[in-house]
Amino acid sequence: MGSEVIELDVNGTKVPLVFESDNRLPIVSMQIVFQNGGSISNTKLAGLARAVSKMYGEGTATLGSKAFAQKLDAKAIHISASTGGETFVFELSCLKEHMQEGVQALASLIKDPNLSEDALSQVKTVTLGEIQRKSTDFDYIAGKTLKELMFKNTVLALPTIGTQESITKLTLADINNFIEEHIVSSRAIVVMGGDLSQEEATLSVQTILASVKVGKMSELPYFNVNKKVQEEIVRKKTEQAYVYFGSPFNMKTGDAEYYKSRVAIFILGSSGFGSRLMEEIRVKKGLAYSAYGRVTVNQTSSYFSGYLQTKLESQNEAQKSVNEVIHTFVDKGVTQEELDQAKRFLLGSEPLRVETLSQRLGRTFMDYYKGAPLNNSQLELDKIETLDLKDLNAFIKKHKEILDLTYAIVTQ
Repeated sequence: MGSEVIELDVNGTKVPLVFESDNRLPIVSMQIVFQNGGSISNTKLAGLARAVSKMYGEGTATLGSKAFAQKLDAKAIHISASTGGETFVFELSCLKEHMQEGVQALASLIKDPNLSEDALSQVKTVTLGEIQRKSTDFDYIAGKTLKELMFKNTVLALPTIGTQESITKLTLADINNFIEEHIVSSRAIVVMGGDLSQEEATLSVQTILASVKVGKMSELPYFNVNKKVQEEIVRKKTEQAYVYFGSPFNMKTGDAEYYKSRVAIFILGSSGFGSRLMEEIRVKKGLAYSAYGRVTVNQTSSYFSGYLQTKLESQNEAQKSVNEVIHTFVDKGVTQEELDQAKRFLLGSEPLRVETLSQRLGRTFMDYYKGAPLNNSQLELDKIETLDLKDLNAFIKKHKEILDLTYAIVTQ
């Protein structure tokens, strides 16, 4: 058992298929991933990619949203469209016995979406309501402000949901132009698995993508974090402070030392209880319920970020503690005990990361998407197992850029 990548010919275009057959349950799942179609493509209008995904939630032009939804519900077929930072995704899941109906329904949705003024009005109304509600979500405000500071004057600084202004201005022409450029077979990667054969999967892909134009693939842009250390205070009627922080992290996808960053950041902030940030800020000082830090390494950006919530009167002390913890981490590194604990968790929890079909398919997809070997996860674990303290601490000391912390704080 294991996922593999098969290259398909769809209307003269090579489309990769990440596939795994698994007949333990009579279910089928599929994702069609269009590269460079996520929020990274919102260069002309904030929230455009997400709005397009919501338009696909309005059913087909022939049936409309209600009749299309009823048709799917009758067979327990799930179809959805969503966006990530870099990708636009259609998802299909159903019982094996209803696979053909599911495939035909998704093909109809992609070929004949309900791009009407009524559907657009519905999407805009719902989205504007969501934006309004987020105006009182202080975690959202702090996170959005941090991105605006770290990626100033770039598309990454724009809220993925959009703004009141951008969503109000949205037109059907914007929706159609996005689809013409991004929902094209030259950008497609298909992920499919379950109780079906490779031949059935191939036929399904060709059926769904038959009406999709070839289009053009485009290079993903890369955005560096603003190197200027900044701090922005947002005043709200709140009973606690929301402290978000971030800094550059000098690493790109495919870096041979990425496995070291997994171990280092696990110890610093991503492991929950036991991490440096949690131990120092919550356990020892009682300044926050939780404190978290992680590294994001994408094809379009790479950065360190974290957050905590604290009492208003503890805000300055909590911020000072974050600085101290990260400075000590970079300056003195980690202990052998911390490294051993990190290894035990990362290696011991590996079976839980590949126990389901969707997990295995997702992992193979990410390895393929990032240009890594399909067994890259196992290769990384092998390297983690033999990682010694000297090498890890040398790696940590080398990444002094994470000390250049920018803060976005929502407070009273």
